[in-house]
Amino acid sequence: MGRAAGAPPAGGAAGGVAVIVAAAIDLGDALAQIATALRVPVLLAAIVALLLCALETGRFAAESWRRRVRCRHADLAGLTAHAAADPQHASYYAYSAPGSVAAAALTEIATAPGPDRATVTERALTRYELAVQRRLDRTRLLVRAGPAIGLMGTLIPLAPGLAALGRGDVALLAENLRDAFGATVIGLLVGTVAFALTLARTRAYTEDLSALEQGAASAPPAAMPTPAPAGVPG
Repeated sequence: MGRAAGAPPAGGAAGGVAVIVAAAIDLGDALAQIATALRVPVLLAAIVALLLCALETGRFAAESWRRRVRCRHADLAGLTAHAAADPQHASYYAYSAPGSVAAAALTEIATAPGPDRATVTERALTRYELAVQRRLDRTRLLVRAGPAIGLMGTLIPLAPGLAALGRGDVALLAENLRDAFGATVIGLLVGTVAFALTLARTRAYTEDLSALEQGAASAPPAAMPTPAPAGVPG
């Protein structure tokens, strides 16, 4: 019985499947080669993330020392109110502020001219929020990037490690597993420390913002300029 009209040849379907399988294999090899090429950059990124986490930990330790030593007897709300009442000595009160960003906001609020005090205060508080958000973004990035880099550093060495296991090369397998476990530990460490720093900084900066708002609200009203008497040039 002859082949039905319009039916594809039997060899054509098999050839198409073979082409698809070969393409899939080629794509898999390409992805594996890309992942292998990323091994060293990912491990270097893990080390950089660890160094950045250590740097942020040092900065937080310096901020905490400033709060405990310089500001242990100072209240930021009271400092802001006193500085607004005595703007000539605003820098003296700003020295006792818990941080450079808070000190800059305090000085800007205290030295604002009388008619524009409300506007300047709002602008100073907005700048404070933006400045602390930039600081928090550094540790927030590490919270996400640390575990992601650690996961990449864990998965990339597994492919050559499994290949070495198939060949019976236990030494190469152990080397790959060492790199994978090391990247996992570094990633989890960076993410955990960065998360703790973010929480602690968020709480401290929120308290400072509230204190600045209270101090600006409780500051004495600015003296309005006295109008000149009639007939006297201003």
